[in-house]
Amino acid sequence: MSHTEVLTIEKTLPSERLDTYLRGKFPIASRGAIQRLIEEGHIKVNGKTVKPTHTPRAGELVEVHWPEARPAEAQPEEIPLDILHEDEALLVLNKPPGLVVHPASGNEEHTLVNALLHHCRGQLSGIGGVARPGIVHRLDKETSGCMVIAKTDETHLALSSQFASRKVEKIYHAILCGELPRERGEIRAAIARHASHRKRMAVDEDMGRPARTSYHLLERLNSATLVEAILHTGRTHQIRVHFQHIGFPLVGDLTYGNRQNQRLAELTHYTAPRQMLHAYHLAFIHPRSGKKMSFAAPRPADFNDSLSALRLPE
Repeated sequence: MSHTEVLTIEKTLPSERLDTYLRGKFPIASRGAIQRLIEEGHIKVNGKTVKPTHTPRAGELVEVHWPEARPAEAQPEEIPLDILHEDEALLVLNKPPGLVVHPASGNEEHTLVNALLHHCRGQLSGIGGVARPGIVHRLDKETSGCMVIAKTDETHLALSSQFASRKVEKIYHAILCGELPRERGEIRAAIARHASHRKRMAVDEDMGRPARTSYHLLERLNSATLVEAILHTGRTHQIRVHFQHIGFPLVGDLTYGNRQNQRLAELTHYTAPRQMLHAYHLAFIHPRSGKKMSFAAPRPADFNDSLSALRLPE
């Protein structure tokens, strides 16, 4: 159902873009979706159409019109899903590594959305202007683990609100290059898009958004470390960027830790097939029942294989 929301910009943000600003206000929609809404005239500032690059200024009135969901371009595909829980409002699944979440250029088929369109047969939320995607949050293609999917717009909005207000518990297991010296710690470092590599993120205290990750050691490995990490914020590539920032990038992550992974391979004669990151635990309040729901996703086989290959001899 189409509807309009109005907000007032509280302070001028000279280094911000309108699309980026609205992405923070409406985490239910991707930045690409917000850009399309701006370009199609569904988002106006003081009653006028603007560009996605418009600089937010104090006192400006922003009208955001969410149009009726249009038919999804993605086609249903019968792809097996590892479902941890399902009811009339939502489902929770254990995403396998290698599965892309959204169709995009180069990955128009065989995605999680294609699988959900088949499994849910039209019972997915339409927030963001595209019919029945159901996606409330995302995991990288090579990251495995817990994801929650909304079947209704009401559920989508409620869950997105919990993510935005940091009420969702998100715990990951990660294998790091190197021997982490501390048993536990916390990383507070703002994250922004990389200045020259637009598909990467980077720590940037001037331009970045606040990000916080805490962690504790689970097991010491051969030239590597297994940790449990708690996401207190939800920035793109947060865990990958934060552990690179302190000098211990993820095993298998060639984007953020190519040099350290080459060194690990020299020391252990082992090369991981992907970044070793698994969304182990997810907890939230069910939008309908009001009860807290907690889920744990078993580690996939390749993650356990990496642990076996890197374990110290007894």
